[in-house]
Amino acid sequence: MSSDRDRVIPGFAMHRVLGRGNTSAVHLAIDPEGRKVALKIPHEETLRVQDAAERFANEVRLTLKFKHPRLVRGWAGTPHGQLAFLSLEYYPQGSLSDHLDQLLVRRLELDHALRILADVASALAYLHKQGAVHQDVKTHNVYLDDQGRAALGDMGSTYFVAQGGKVSGSPYYMAPEIYHGESSSSASDVYSLGILMYELLGGDRPFNGSSYEELMVSHLTRFPASLSHINPGVARNVSKMAELALAKRPNDRPTAEAIRREILLSMGELPSEERGDDEVKKAIAEPVKNVGRHGLTPQRPVPRPVEPVASAPGVEKVEEKRGWNPFKRRK
Repeated sequence: MSSDRDRVIPGFAMHRVLGRGNTSAVHLAIDPEGRKVALKIPHEETLRVQDAAERFANEVRLTLKFKHPRLVRGWAGTPHGQLAFLSLEYYPQGSLSDHLDQLLVRRLELDHALRILADVASALAYLHKQGAVHQDVKTHNVYLDDQGRAALGDMGSTYFVAQGGKVSGSPYYMAPEIYHGESSSSASDVYSLGILMYELLGGDRPFNGSSYEELMVSHLTRFPASLSHINPGVARNVSKMAELALAKRPNDRPTAEAIRREILLSMGELPSEERGDDEVKKAIAEPVKNVGRHGLTPQRPVPRPVEPVASAPGVEKVEEKRGWNPFKRRK
């Protein structure tokens, strides 16, 4: 790997390395405005490989374009060339993945979990309203501030649906249609959010496997227990939304905005009369349809795997690497 240790971005005072990945390194730095930032710099190898360089450029462009309080904020960046970089808001608390790794039990306290999920749903609702899909919703890409609020990061795989883009995802969080090689959509982001709901409120991901193929079969053919059965503290409306989010067919899933509103309602932060459209109310009131084993005849799994986000070697071992985190120093 080429050394990016000596690379300097004009105007930034680099303090220390926060982490190194396959495609880039992240430094804690002080920007020209005097702010502490996470300064992401692509490796030389990344810049020489067209797909990798374009992914970094895409991350720079979209991170700077999208502005929402529940998205990791981009301060400045250059998408191409030897001085390519991305300056991001610094989260000293690290990622949600790091936070979960520190717990003996992965299930979070109910109020904390609901707050994080509402924040992620809010970020997705914003992206979907802009006509974009994130494609990589997972604990590794959710960052926490010192107030326990969450922000969704990593726009490397994000694209505008109208323009098209390369389909990708992380195996534990990928929707059935992505395993089938179909295009991603806002509904596939919602499916990933459903996985996250089970993970935070139930204590584990609903679909597991020791290989990529086992994971694929699990996502395509199996159906998790009700979230409120796993954790009785979860409100019925939130449990139903989680089940609907994991519907095998994209059209059967609710929107990210509908999920956000139901979570806020369960927290007492949204009056029931503001819940939203009648279809959402009906979905909550009635038994979940088209998500059980009689709701859909599973299609035959296709053997061709979808390229995982950022790390192809990670697919072989299936388990997400709990590796470096761009916002937290590693000892």
